[in-house]
Amino acid sequence: MTTLKPIAADRLLLEELVPGGHHWSGLLRRGSVLRLTDLQGGANVSTLFYHHDEKLERYNMPDTLKAQHTAYLTAGHTCHSDMGRVLCSIVADSVGWHDTWCGAVDAEQVRAKYGDTSFQQQRNDMYRNGRDGLLVELGKWGLGKRDLVANVNFFSKAVCDETGGLRFVEGHSRAGDAVELRFEMNTLVVLSTAPHPLDPKPRYAPAGVRLSAWRGDPVTADDACRTRCPQNGRAFANTERFYAV
Repeated sequence: MTTLKPIAADRLLLEELVPGGHHWSGLLRRGSVLRLTDLQGGANVSTLFYHHDEKLERYNMPDTLKAQHTAYLTAGHTCHSDMGRVLCSIVADSVGWHDTWCGAVDAEQVRAKYGDTSFQQQRNDMYRNGRDGLLVELGKWGLGKRDLVANVNFFSKAVCDETGGLRFVEGHSRAGDAVELRFEMNTLVVLSTAPHPLDPKPRYAPAGVRLSAWRGDPVTADDACRTRCPQNGRAFANTERFYAV
């Protein structure tokens, strides 16, 4: 875990609230930093990353985990693309563990757990699911179902038991916890704040998050994400070669 520093007002680019159960997408340019803040505790942010300039290149969960010898993400880790480049780096994190295995909750799971609602019945209080939320945002950028890949669930933790089953860890993220992503490429970020698929809470009440983006500092040769492992160093070199050309 790392300490989060105040954001300089003259560097701030964006500040926006995403209520629980909603979805959002936007372009974060190379060199910018995005902070996700859990406003109530127990937030889940199902997130996908795509190279904005060539959207066939996107976050690759197997390569990200294999390269860094990890099963989860936290400060010092990077999110690798399927072209061996770094889309973003986790430069600060007060939580310590972000789920990479469990995917986004879908309509059938939400219906089975919380009941069936619709916009016609409850308007903005309807029960939204993560998969459809991600698809809505992807559609705004010319992407669709075939572009859904394994996502990161920021603020959530799921662990394996002795039988290989997955167990959700309750109370993992608290109000005010945050994670910061520094973008190494022009990146399309797509996210949903719907509940985690394994969240056992019986009532549909997902937490909201605040998005804060600002201009970051240049990456140094001794950067903790770059030097974490040889694979990260090669991925940074691939990224820099791409932008040099």
